[in-house]
Amino acid sequence: MLAKQSSNKIFMIEPDEFYSNPQTKESNHYQETCENDEKQQILDNALIEFRNFKSNLEKNGVEILCLKGIKGCPDHIFPNWFTTFENKTMQIFPMNAENRRKEKTPEMINKLCETYEIQNDYSHLELENIFLESTSSMVFDRVNRVVYATPSPRTNEKFLNEWCEKNKYDLCSFKTVSHTGSDIYHTDVLMYVGTEVIGISLDVIDEKDRDKVKNKVSKNHKILEITADQILDFCGNSLEVEGENGSLMLAMSSRAHSALNAEQKDFLSKYYKRIIHSDLTTIEKHGGGSARCMLSELF
Repeated sequence: MLAKQSSNKIFMIEPDEFYSNPQTKESNHYQETCENDEKQQILDNALIEFRNFKSNLEKNGVEILCLKGIKGCPDHIFPNWFTTFENKTMQIFPMNAENRRKEKTPEMINKLCETYEIQNDYSHLELENIFLESTSSMVFDRVNRVVYATPSPRTNEKFLNEWCEKNKYDLCSFKTVSHTGSDIYHTDVLMYVGTEVIGISLDVIDEKDRDKVKNKVSKNHKILEITADQILDFCGNSLEVEGENGSLMLAMSSRAHSALNAEQKDFLSKYYKRIIHSDLTTIEKHGGGSARCMLSELF
């Protein structure tokens, strides 16, 4: 069976709480802090955005498995603590923030275990301060078995190498520099891999690594170059999804879609039936994540 790059089935979590997580603020330079008295309004707005985005995906033929989040998990809306594979296995990953470790609820794991067998659960590494945050830390080229990753406080370089070796993925690791001058905390902020297209911001990759990465992504894909400024509008935080009859679409936020220029949109229209986009303003502002962070593929 040939590997697929994208899936028709997506896992989403409707949050019970949502606000700017103080435990992730240090490494996530894209989130804004909120005052406590704003929390209910922020949650209400986030839920409207979440439900609209979910509905938008479903209207386009994407199947959604949606579970309810729990209290004490302000980032539950971003289910990037596990990865599924086409052989119906799943792996669970170590998360940096303590309140993000609580997101891996027995109920959610049991629901996933109806379909997937747990191959590895690396949660114990959290006690050693070793973190690798699944599809946010690692951007998968599943067809060509390549993992793209930028080391950061959330992506342990040693464990990243060990994981790729054990799972027989070729690792393309590179340094990045965010608008603040420090590492970009998650690889999925700056790039996504589709069937025929890779969207990537080469501008934010360290000059020493840039040619290596450009050569690697060009090997099997057409390249959509994203500017460093467009990263701030979450253009890199997109995901290819499958609709009905295997039609390929690209999911992103409306902010990201507005930030793309006409030439970029024209380029994407050659490879995608449509771009699915929704307003995720509240989620982006207070969570520091966008469309891709909210979606976990079920293979």
